[in-house]
Amino acid sequence: MGPSGEPDMMESSAALDALEARIGHRFADRELLARALTHTSAVGNAAQSYQRLEFLGDRVLALTIAGMVYRAFPQADEGELARRLNALVKRETCAEVARDLGLGEVVRLGSGEAQSGGRAKSAILGDIAEAVIAAVHLDAGFEVAAAFVERHWTDRMMTARGPLRDAKTTLQEWLQGRGLAAPSYRQVARSGPDHDPLFTIAVDIAGLDGATGAGRSKREAEQNAATAVLVREGLWKDADV
Repeated sequence: MGPSGEPDMMESSAALDALEARIGHRFADRELLARALTHTSAVGNAAQSYQRLEFLGDRVLALTIAGMVYRAFPQADEGELARRLNALVKRETCAEVARDLGLGEVVRLGSGEAQSGGRAKSAILGDIAEAVIAAVHLDAGFEVAAAFVERHWTDRMMTARGPLRDAKTTLQEWLQGRGLAAPSYRQVARSGPDHDPLFTIAVDIAGLDGATGAGRSKREAEQNAATAVLVREGLWKDADV
C-alpha cells in the first residue's frame, strides 16, 4: 500500500506494463520510472521524489522543442520561435500531456496531497511529465527521450491556435515597426461591486484611432483594448483571439 493508504501502483507489474505502453518505452531500470512518479509528500524527502528528474526533464524538453519549432517553421523569426517554444513547454501544456498518458492516476502522493486533489493539479502533472522525460533520457539516452517528446508534442505544435504573443506586446511591436510611438492606456470607466469589478480601458495611439476594451482586471481590459486594434487593423482575426 502507498503512504496514502491507497494501493500502490508501483507494486503492480501489470500497471507498470500498461504505463510503459502508454509512454512508448520499456524501462531497463524501472526505478527511474518509479522515481519520476513519486511526489515529495509520498516520501517526505525531496531527494527521493521526482524533483531532480523534473529539473533535468525541463531542459531535455526545451532543447527538443527548440529543435522541433526551428525545423517546422523555417520562416519564423527568433521572437516567434521563442513564443512557440514557451507555449509548448509551459506547465499547462505539460499537464495536458500528463493527462493524456494517465500519469495522474499512478503518481504516488501522500495522504494529504491525495485528499486535496493532487492527482488533478496542473502543477504536479506538469512536473511529472517533465520527470518522465528525464527518466526516459537517463534510461535510454537523449534520442529516445526526444522521440517521446516528438510523439506527444508534435500535434500540439502543429495545431496551436490563437496568437503567439500577448496583444499589448504585438501592438507595441507593430507600432514600432511603423515608426510610431508606443501606445498609452487609460481607465475610462469602472463598474460593478468591489469584489467583482469591470474595468473599461482605452488605448490611445498617435496617428491612429484608438480602441476600448473591458475586463475584470485592468490588465485584461488593456489586453482587450489592444486586441480590438489588432483585429481592426487586420493583424489578428477574431477566430485567433
